[in-house]
Amino acid sequence: MAIWSAEIKELEKLSESIKSQFTELEKELGHLVKTEDENVIMLYSRRCLEVIITDLCECELKRPRKTEPLKGIIDKLHKEEKVPSHIISSMHGLNELSTYGAHPKDFDPEQVKPVLVNLDIIIKWYLKYKHYETVGKSKSVEEKQESTQSVVSPPEKSIIVLPFENMSSDPEQEYFSDGLTEEIITDLSYIHNLLVISRSSAMTFKGTKKTIPEIAQAVKARYVLEGSVRKAGNNIRITAQLIDAKTDIHLWAEKYNGLLDNIFYIQEEVSRSIAESLRLRLTSEEDKKISQHPISDVHAYEFYLKAKNEIYSWTDKGLERALEYLQKGLEIAGDNVLLYYGIGYVYWTYINIGFKNKEECIIKAEHYANKIYELDPDSVYMHRLLGIINLRNSKLKKGAFHLRKTLAVDPNDVDTLIWLGTTYCNAGKQYAAVPLVEKANQIDPLNPFSSMSSWIDILNGNFSQGLDKIKKMDKMVPNHLLIQVMHALYLAYNNRQEESYPILEKVMSEYPENLWAQMGQCLKYALLGDREKTIRAMSGGVKDKARCDLYDAQLMAECDALINEKEEAITSLEYAVSLGAVNYPFYSEIDPFLENIRGEERFKKLMERVKYEWENFEV
Repeated sequence: MAIWSAEIKELEKLSESIKSQFTELEKELGHLVKTEDENVIMLYSRRCLEVIITDLCECELKRPRKTEPLKGIIDKLHKEEKVPSHIISSMHGLNELSTYGAHPKDFDPEQVKPVLVNLDIIIKWYLKYKHYETVGKSKSVEEKQESTQSVVSPPEKSIIVLPFENMSSDPEQEYFSDGLTEEIITDLSYIHNLLVISRSSAMTFKGTKKTIPEIAQAVKARYVLEGSVRKAGNNIRITAQLIDAKTDIHLWAEKYNGLLDNIFYIQEEVSRSIAESLRLRLTSEEDKKISQHPISDVHAYEFYLKAKNEIYSWTDKGLERALEYLQKGLEIAGDNVLLYYGIGYVYWTYINIGFKNKEECIIKAEHYANKIYELDPDSVYMHRLLGIINLRNSKLKKGAFHLRKTLAVDPNDVDTLIWLGTTYCNAGKQYAAVPLVEKANQIDPLNPFSSMSSWIDILNGNFSQGLDKIKKMDKMVPNHLLIQVMHALYLAYNNRQEESYPILEKVMSEYPENLWAQMGQCLKYALLGDREKTIRAMSGGVKDKARCDLYDAQLMAECDALINEKEEAITSLEYAVSLGAVNYPFYSEIDPFLENIRGEERFKKLMERVKYEWENFEV
């Protein structure tokens, strides 16, 4: 099943609904939905756009299109404000990704899905523009359809590495078994033809009572690796077994006994055994990457694993301990790229969580990025670190540059996929984020941040689709604070405020000290139109803290706008823009909560700046 099959089905429904109404569009759309050839899909997606643009040229610009390129007409429609900005963005996205020369060419399969997503957005808008209502299926039919399609076969070459069980008598050795799990995941991720479920999704099954088939189905993986680690002093014993989840048959099982000094060799052996069992031929580059060890000294490596374990705690004390471990690692190994990256990442995490002064932490994180550069000017760790630093320092273009460099070397790094996708969304280039988010969701299906596709729908004005997706994620990862607040917000975007109130009340009662929960309370009162309670909820430093983050500042702007605090709303939006939020279509047209400030001169002047940044942000 193609990764874009759901989008084809959506377009197929549109094709059925316009029969005998839009002859040219129906013809091109009909060719598109009948093929699985990606070249043909791209060709007819473009032809559908040409049909629509040609009609708009005659209806809005009052002239025939003739041979004028699509881009020129799209720019003209934009300049004369004949088409909403978010539709212009989708038109440009489709045009740029589907450029078709005189001869067919090979497209990256990841280009196809965003092209189809944009085409769906454009056609639905075009039908409304032509005052045509599509014929939809009843909700009960859609629900039945969804239930029959809920079981999806996993890719043939896909695997999840379950957390290795710590069999040592000392529970504090847990960091070692978790570290081994992650290193094997990293090694396997280098194999191009193997889909490897990421660490964060794999770790959700730690201590689980679910069966192997249940786990595999939850993450859409065909194979499962499980094992255990026993570490006593310098001696280690590792067991591992590979299972075909489809048949629940063990393909192989191995035991590895040796000294701690042999841990890198054992990791390699496990990864190579899996590749051999799945009949995957390693390229020379893949073989080289699996053989590389960023830290050669095993004792320094142990400190690195301990530090990673502390970083994942996301606590102030945990981050302090992580820094201590990384420094001890440096004392043993000397200058080291991975250890410097770890220290820089700790300082970035301090900023991300809000524990330390932002400016001081950025300076320190950049210092360690520079130390990596001195050791290896092309290091992927340097690019990854500089990418996330620049994003938090409101330098979106520079951050995107380094993140693209990271993905060129490590295309399966989930965090980088999400960060770059987020950057494109902040810049109003959702079409460029789609393939990144889809890939992240495939690799890390249980990570809430991989579900950004719901946010992309919201930014494109597809509120009902965004709500449907966040509901599914809320069921998949229940009681997740951020997802619950997003769920409530998306309900409000869909004019279903009454359903959002219980969610926001629950969040506030469970996490009264959390900023997102406090902002959720602000949202609740703002939706109720209670000006006094909204202002009170924003006091005590809530608004000031929120204005340090572009998403939080945007939510504060929405809350103030809802209670008619126009000047405060625009001020919060200015903070969001200064932090890198330049999604012009969403702010100027789509966001329903900003409607009553769009006539303000300050808002209009701010949008001039945002529009310029949006138009000049290259992907």
